[in-house]
Amino acid sequence: MTGEGTGALEDEWSFLRKLAARLWQEIAMLILATLIAVMALVGGINTAVVFWIWVVVVIVALIRRPLVLQAAPPPPLEPALADPEALLRTVFSGLAALDVPVLIIDREASVLVQNAAAEKAFGAFPLNAHISAKLRSPGVLDMVRETITTNTPNQIEHSERLPSERVYIVRIAPIDLPETDIEPGTFFVLSFRDVSELRHIDRMRSDFVANASHELRTPLASLRGFIETIQGPAKADPKAQQRFLGIMFDQTTRMSRLVDDLLSLSRLELKSHIAPDQKVDLVPLLGHVRDALLPLAADLDVTINLHLPPGKVEVLGDRDELVQVFENLIENACKYGQEGKVVEVSLLNEPGQAVEVIISDRGPGIPAEHVPRLTERFYRVNVEDSRSKKGTGLGLAIVKHILTRHRARLIVKSEVGKGTDFTVRF
Repeated sequence: MTGEGTGALEDEWSFLRKLAARLWQEIAMLILATLIAVMALVGGINTAVVFWIWVVVVIVALIRRPLVLQAAPPPPLEPALADPEALLRTVFSGLAALDVPVLIIDREASVLVQNAAAEKAFGAFPLNAHISAKLRSPGVLDMVRETITTNTPNQIEHSERLPSERVYIVRIAPIDLPETDIEPGTFFVLSFRDVSELRHIDRMRSDFVANASHELRTPLASLRGFIETIQGPAKADPKAQQRFLGIMFDQTTRMSRLVDDLLSLSRLELKSHIAPDQKVDLVPLLGHVRDALLPLAADLDVTINLHLPPGKVEVLGDRDELVQVFENLIENACKYGQEGKVVEVSLLNEPGQAVEVIISDRGPGIPAEHVPRLTERFYRVNVEDSRSKKGTGLGLAIVKHILTRHRARLIVKSEVGKGTDFTVRF
């Protein structure tokens, strides 16, 4: 069969298919016309007239526009790409609700956005500036560079020293924005998970075991020796027993003070990052501390002089903790500056200046090499002198932790032979 014959056949079949489709569309009209024609014939109307009327109806039905057009199926649509900026705004909105510090950075390590938790923890990062403008840890910066280069998640442990010691697990990972033309690795999320409490608990456990075992060893050995003596050689000596029992009581009291101070220090470390938000008037507080220490000062033959300004002097703080600070400092001045006979307590509140409380004694002073280490745990300038005055070696460490929580400073100035000044600056 030639090509022309094949084409003519295909055209014929195409015409027949279209005609069949058109007839099917008008099937209801054709059935109705046929029924009417049959009824007309039965009624006795001329057959020729009925036939031509039926033919006209059929022709009109075939050539008129269909009442319902069959819609052609729409061409398949390509999936529309999501708006990258809209997706990023959605991501940023979700991060804003988190209480974990989070930054979004680009491939240049420039900060695009930060949530409120990040601003609270580290201060405001300059937007569109490199993270090193605010975060200068070499370990964190190296990790960020590695992740940007390799496009793989990474994490590191990072410590912040100011305003209080905090430990974070810093994690960085690329952001994948599906259904956008943004390539993976264009943006990165940098998160900071605070694990300070866990580290503090671990450190407290180890420190408590190490320090307590060291400090408790001597009194426990003394107690054991005195008990063995009372059970043995002094079994029938009431006077020796009374003397030994008095010493044993002193040793147990010392151990009790030591344990109390260790627990107090541990509790302070756990909340050192939470600054107090209550106002405390230092004028009546210092008066209360002086009155509480008058019996001790009388026993030591020391006079405590208060120098207070008129009116209120308020600072943000925890009253009980501030009482503990000034009781410790004034008590130390009375005990270790006993030779000077006088302890001066001055409250300064000059306009435009920080509030200061200065505790001064006229005792023997502290050698310069010891001053930087005074607030270390169990550090003593003179071990025997400290123990004879019933010190645990933890008092100034407790003072340091309380003042750290209050965002205050302890400044120590001392001159051998002239005395020592302890200044608390708020």
